Amino acid sequence: MPAATKLIPIVKIPDPILRQIAKPVDEITDGVRQLLDDMAATMYDAPGIGLAAPQINVSQRLVVIDCGKDDAPELYKMVNPEIIALSEEQSVLEEGCLSIPDQTAEVKRPAEVSIRYLDETGTTQTLTAGGLLAACIQHEIDHLNGVLFIDHISRLKRDMITRRVMKELRQTTAS
Repeated sequence: MPAATKLIPIVKIPDPILRQIAKPVDEITDGVRQLLDDMAATMYDAPGIGLAAPQINVSQRLVVIDCGKDDAPELYKMVNPEIIALSEEQSVLEEGCLSIPDQTAEVKRPAEVSIRYLDETGTTQTLTAGGLLAACIQHEIDHLNGVLFIDHISRLKRDMITRRVMKELRQTTAS
């Protein structure tokens, strides 16, 4: 029987783990499955629609995503996800990030993505997604590669967001 889930603190910029390339998962153990459950609980609690392991200070290629409606959750638990195809067509969506609190920006990404990943049983899955799910998948896989959504926007906007977050961080640590 799986252990109860626990909430894990989410790391914020400028934590260096957010800029590192996460290591592949060699074996899907009970510990990995428990971590995926804890990540899902942490994501829902935040609340967010995606969470990558580096955001909880774990350098492993693990992602949880749920872009479903509140009354119809669609939770994906992904181990070692990799993009296998991107559409040429682009779309622009407003993105935010649990590691960059209270900040959003419009990000241009491929409108459709196909990925391959292992599920929590170790079975290879493929998924083709569009819309919000496609953007979320690309956002979370970016995290596994040390890339943040602010890296996809203009330097001016990125600097403004970073300054705002750093100022907030200073104010919360000072109080």
